Amino acid sequence: MTRVNSSEQLDLQPQLGDPSRPVTIAAIAESAGVSVPTVSKVINGRSGVAAETRARVEAAITQYGYRRSSPAVRSNMVELVFDEIEDMWGMQIIRGVQRVARQQGVGVILTEFGPERGAIRYWIDDTLSRRPNCLVTVAQLDEEQRNQLRARGIPFVVFDPTVELPDDVPFVGATNWAGGRSAARHLIGLGHRRIAMIAAPEPVLCCRARLDGYRSACDTAGLPVPPDLIVRAELTRQGGEVAALALLTRTDRPTAIFAANDLQAFGVYQAAGRLGLRIPADLSVVGFDDLPIAALVEPPLTTIHQPLIEMAVTATELALALGRGERTPQAGLELGTTLTVRHSTAPPSTAREATC
Repeated sequence: MTRVNSSEQLDLQPQLGDPSRPVTIAAIAESAGVSVPTVSKVINGRSGVAAETRARVEAAITQYGYRRSSPAVRSNMVELVFDEIEDMWGMQIIRGVQRVARQQGVGVILTEFGPERGAIRYWIDDTLSRRPNCLVTVAQLDEEQRNQLRARGIPFVVFDPTVELPDDVPFVGATNWAGGRSAARHLIGLGHRRIAMIAAPEPVLCCRARLDGYRSACDTAGLPVPPDLIVRAELTRQGGEVAALALLTRTDRPTAIFAANDLQAFGVYQAAGRLGLRIPADLSVVGFDDLPIAALVEPPLTTIHQPLIEMAVTATELALALGRGERTPQAGLELGTTLTVRHSTAPPSTAREATC
């Protein structure tokens, strides 16, 4: 016998010909020639239904005027969704979400797809059945997944989007372009004229904005940016080290490097050490994020402070507000970035100073 969700309050006898009786999922299933679970998937916006089948079920729903019973009450939980929890960066976000959850008396569910996103098919179905109060998603969901959440009345907020989003998708990010510009302007102000950047390997939205900010500052200062001064690498320490070695073994090596994140910047430290270069005497380095360890490396890293905890707090508060049915003044929010100057930057030495 097929099991069905009790919240649908099914009457298993089709009543399509009796207007005095409510139309049930079982009746719709019989009319469309499909199973009850298939109809339930269509009604609840779940995946796993062929387009032709979905259209046939939706036509039957419209024809016979099926109406869902009152939706189930959402659980008092906020779900935090990652592709992969990445070192200290991810922990800062978790701390921010937990801070708000404690203050507002809600629980936190942590979901991680893993590096291959192998669990995503199961995650979306599990989340729909759990019915959390709301979602904060660091993972970037596609249109179908967003529509599934909307169909079940589960509000969500995207954290630090990596792709362009439709205007109606709520998100919380940071002023990445302004941060990239501040990093480059700081180095230009110190007298550097050959400033390289280690960028992200793909056109990730936030990192592309950092690169554009760097280019804008150089352009404003009248400094051309030759293509060989921009090297793309993974946003990891290893990626930063490989990219920095490629830059620093040139005869016209840069006197300063701006890395797209702190992990890349730590890789620049590794490369400089292998080549016998001193930071900042021989090479200035600027990162982005201001992870807690940035103040503990030697020398302490000059970096762009991205308020990750505050961003997570804001995203969680916004998601919970949407879960309460409150209207928000705007869909997207960007928190300000600031330059944190430590000891990894200094004026270029006279012997190495170069102009572009």
